[in-house]
Amino acid sequence: MARMNTLPVLFCSGLLLALLPSCAVQPKSSPGKELASPAPDYSDPDNWAALPQKEDPADLTPGPDIPNIQASAEVDVFFLHPTTHTKKRPRNFWNAPLADEKINKRTDESPIQYQASIFNGVGKVYAPRYRQAHLQAYFTDDRQQAKAAFELAYSDVKSAFQYYLDHYNNGRPIIIAAHSQGTTHGKRLVREFFDGKSLSKQLVAAYLVGIPVEADYFAVLQPCETPEQTECFCSWRTYKSGHYPKGAGPQENIVVTNPLSWTTASVYAPKTLNQGAVLMKFSKVIPQLADAKVNNGFLWITKPRYPGSFLYFSPNYHIGDFNLFYMNVRNNAILRARHFLNQ
Repeated sequence: MARMNTLPVLFCSGLLLALLPSCAVQPKSSPGKELASPAPDYSDPDNWAALPQKEDPADLTPGPDIPNIQASAEVDVFFLHPTTHTKKRPRNFWNAPLADEKINKRTDESPIQYQASIFNGVGKVYAPRYRQAHLQAYFTDDRQQAKAAFELAYSDVKSAFQYYLDHYNNGRPIIIAAHSQGTTHGKRLVREFFDGKSLSKQLVAAYLVGIPVEADYFAVLQPCETPEQTECFCSWRTYKSGHYPKGAGPQENIVVTNPLSWTTASVYAPKTLNQGAVLMKFSKVIPQLADAKVNNGFLWITKPRYPGSFLYFSPNYHIGDFNLFYMNVRNNAILRARHFLNQ
């Protein structure tokens, strides 16, 4: 994963977009090696950031005419949130303790509200808390310890998904949705549970966003190539047109889905196809904000204009991978689920 540019503090605090790691100051000191907190018990609702049977920020919608249909939904959504463990010198550096109220609040008020809520128009939303790796795990030279941190985080994700299958799913169709660190674990989860497995017959689609997914990562599962296709996956990473991350160039082996046209073709999609972004003000949907074009492993957009956009200097729009296309993703998930249920 390419190093992310630090974003202006004013922009990040105002946007409250889902990916707070992009706003974090990276720790300068060497990571500590403290023991992780105990493994979560997923029979405890407190170890879920979102469950359909409890009130949580995934129930919110950005307008009264945008319904939360979880009570009657025929589909489930398993959502994996991005990194919110970003404190400079945390007591438990490598993996977040589940009882950390500040981290949980940050998770609930940013990715759960601003990303997981996208999917309450299509299914019942399940989002586990997990002992996420610290943001620095993506950047540290101590790759052995970083790998251990990601392994521990994934063990929770896998445990949560197994608990969900055993106690909540009951054979219902499934959407997997994830962003950034959520996708680091989500792509592995999809490969282990769905790719070439019998469970793939329950997969509506997987939205694996913000982390590269290699074209040969899955043995059987294919990228989605039409808006209504099912048993497939979508993935993208958003940058300003003409920009490649520092130290990286074209990456033709990376799958990129255009969230305006829902194809991997490198055909420009104008912003007139953008059904609405949700940025600083959650209750405000901004239509026709961003265009999109697939280009050599990345999704390129023209710099969008919105209140406060002059404060955003980075060509890296990782923080808005989902939110720049909030309504397009929401409506596409509904379309795919409908097609799946009608088959």
